[in-house]
Amino acid sequence: MSATRAALPPKEQLDEPGGRPVDRRRGSTLLRHLAVVLAAGLLLVAVSYSVEPFRNFQLATVAAYLCATAGLTVLTGLNGQLSLGHGALMATGAYTVALCQTAFADRGMTGGWLLPLSLGAAIVSTVAVGAVVGVAAARLRGPYLAGVTLAVAVVVPALAVTFDGVFNGEQGLSVPVEPPPLSLGPYFPYERWQLWVTGAATLLALLLLANLIRSRYGRTFRAVRDDEVAARLAGIHVARTQVLAFVVSAATAGLGGALLAVLAQSVSPGAFSLTLSLFLLMAVVIGGLGRLTGALWGAVLLVALPDLTHSVTEMLTLSPAVAQRLEGNLPLAIFGLTLIVVMIAAPGGVQGLLSRLGRALLARRPTRRS
Repeated sequence: MSATRAALPPKEQLDEPGGRPVDRRRGSTLLRHLAVVLAAGLLLVAVSYSVEPFRNFQLATVAAYLCATAGLTVLTGLNGQLSLGHGALMATGAYTVALCQTAFADRGMTGGWLLPLSLGAAIVSTVAVGAVVGVAAARLRGPYLAGVTLAVAVVVPALAVTFDGVFNGEQGLSVPVEPPPLSLGPYFPYERWQLWVTGAATLLALLLLANLIRSRYGRTFRAVRDDEVAARLAGIHVARTQVLAFVVSAATAGLGGALLAVLAQSVSPGAFSLTLSLFLLMAVVIGGLGRLTGALWGAVLLVALPDLTHSVTEMLTLSPAVAQRLEGNLPLAIFGLTLIVVMIAAPGGVQGLLSRLGRALLARRPTRRS
């Protein structure tokens, strides 16, 4: 019986009478995730009142990047597919929300439902692009897969320059965004409202991803990552699973790009260059592959890096031309050095290091004797 059960696909195992405890665990996991999201939302609201507007904007930017890094964590860390084109997927979502918001503004349409509708359109458009790329990526492995996603990272921003009549070339598009609701008061800080909107969208995306990871689909992602042959023998459709992982990752990347466009109220090809795709990949590796908390550390690093670079260049006595050149290349150098150090000292990333430290502290705690 055990051998037969082991050979069954995961879905059939869960549909057996013995799968009821699994359903109970799934319900408790969903409640736990909901509790964590609600606690994080309340904490975010409390923090938004205690920090200055610029810090609220930075936290909102972290939330936007977290959507992209979390999706890339699912794709690379859980499913084993390497993507160098997530910056282009973010650009797809950003340009979609810009076109939608501009169309609404030109027609004089107003209302609090317009921005969620634009964000939904950005997710749909990015899912369509991700499905096309995912179908091609499911047939490729290793450097060939990296090459296809690299081509996407180069081609998509170039389309904005080629079709300048629609996307306004290098200058990009503006993103009209309505002010905070009047019910919040006439002097409600706009940056705080940005944090609330971005944080709510990101927490919802993280809730869906966390439950996806703990579901049957998350287990199939990991099975395909660990051994495609064994997964295929267990009844898992490998290509379909890989396309699904790419689509999920593309959806969150599109949402992240759309939120960044809303925060900046503009979008241009230069904001979603190949360098951004490289930064996203290095950020999730440094944070910890396969863990949503690792994606959080990566998003924080993406926002903190420009400030660190600016502080370093201000400390040095350099000419303006040299300082500008250094500030343009220093982030990639810092990311590279950090990646090397983390891979040597903590192969599991920042979150893996913190987990090991936590286990070590718990192991050293003296046990009480009864």
